[in-house]
Amino acid sequence: MPGASPAEAMRVVAGELPDFPYLPELPDRGPGADLTGRTAALLVEIPVEVTPRGWRLAERPGRDLARARTMLSSDLDVMEEVLDGYRGPLKVQLCGPWTLATTLELPRTLNVAIADPGAVADLTASLAEGAAAHLAEVAKRVPGAQLVVQIDEPALAPVAGGEVPTASGLSRLRAVEAEVLRERLAQVIAGTGKYTVVHSCSTAVPFGIIRAAGADGLSFDLSQLRRGEEDGVAEAAEAGLGLLTGVVPALPAPEAGTAGPAGPGDGSAEARQAAERVIRLWRRLGLPLDTCPDQAVITPACGLAGASPGQARAALTRCREAGSMLAELIEETGDEPS
Repeated sequence: MPGASPAEAMRVVAGELPDFPYLPELPDRGPGADLTGRTAALLVEIPVEVTPRGWRLAERPGRDLARARTMLSSDLDVMEEVLDGYRGPLKVQLCGPWTLATTLELPRTLNVAIADPGAVADLTASLAEGAAAHLAEVAKRVPGAQLVVQIDEPALAPVAGGEVPTASGLSRLRAVEAEVLRERLAQVIAGTGKYTVVHSCSTAVPFGIIRAAGADGLSFDLSQLRRGEEDGVAEAAEAGLGLLTGVVPALPAPEAGTAGPAGPGDGSAEARQAAERVIRLWRRLGLPLDTCPDQAVITPACGLAGASPGQARAALTRCREAGSMLAELIEETGDEPS
């Protein structure tokens, strides 16, 4: 989410998504509120610090780690206050092990942790333990919540494809074997003990590996999904996985201008278009349409941090409106071709 006020962001989320709120991330607050720093604050016995290039494994805990932990703790305080008495699904986000390993440098070297299989193994074990403790804290603060864990893995496809650059930038690190990718991801998923969704808004996402790792759901940007990848999504859906489908743009289309979110009339049309895109996806995948309203969650195409506060609020509104339209639109269209 945009901005630097946890209270404001949490109130917007709870107001626009009363049936499925989430704990917002606010990277505009700086190091420690970003994807890597926020999750690194959860690591057990693996301290980190900030360098001019980003985050690095450290020899001892310092002020950077303390700041990240303080921000996360304050976010939980706000969540507890805003969601007092809430009962229902509540989503929290974590950086996945492979993205963490590509964004954390090793000490005394410019190489990222993914270059060292031993470091990746240590990070994964620490993350699984830290995530479990974090989720227990969230559950204690909002006891009526059924937690949904989103593991953000934007680097999973580059790691699988051997596209992560070396420290010099002159070559690429070797692709990680599929079984190792699955094993590390599965370790963190198992550690959460909750309904877990793996999110990646890149192209060439290895959906088969995510499903084999034990994920309960997939989260992806529909505009990035290529025809050859739809089979993997269909197999996941047929296996009962949820599909968090990113179809609502975080920013207005260029021709619509950038002054702010669309008005009420335009918004309803945009919500309908988003719902129709998900229904067309269901048809292309050959899935029974009656499963769509229960198995699909309509989401923004990717993160909202680059949007204005008004645009972010509007995007969440469109997601809620589009989701509520699915069943009605399916009944209207029946068996029409995609």
